Amino acid sequence: MTNIEEKTCKESLVIKTSRVFPLDTNNHNTLFGGKLMSYIDDVASISAAMHSRCEVVTASTDSVDFLIPIRQSDSVSLKSYVSSVGRSSMEVFVKVIAEDLKTGERKLAATSFLTFVALNDQGKPQQVPRVIPESDEEVMLFNTAKQRRNVRKDRREHSEAFANVVTL
Repeated sequence: MTNIEEKTCKESLVIKTSRVFPLDTNNHNTLFGGKLMSYIDDVASISAAMHSRCEVVTASTDSVDFLIPIRQSDSVSLKSYVSSVGRSSMEVFVKVIAEDLKTGERKLAATSFLTFVALNDQGKPQQVPRVIPESDEEVMLFNTAKQRRNVRKDRREHSEAFANVVTL
């Protein structure tokens, strides 16, 4: 990791734009949710690696909210950046924008939060730089990160207790 102790959100900004092809769609002629989730994890992992400048691993996909269907006539753009950090963990926000390629109309199609952990060369958690929000959106996400962190912690505790009961 570099000696930089803090970075702005935009330093981890990743943008990916793809066309929606027939093989990417389901029986409703809209983008497969799983395909979109793969795109989300891909861009989010790059944002986390750019922020930490080390290996990262997905700790959780905290939420994926599908807001509108993405049609075959659309392009899909994903924008991701680190919105909050812990000691070695990074919350990454991803917004998905569908654009009708004929009319140019753009709509927010989905949002997602994922958590990544930075790893050192021995595969152990490594401290990451603090994040500095600048835009109104970044500040709002930064200021509400503690609430999402508490929800993640509660969900993880529930999942661990649940895993102790579920049989193989």
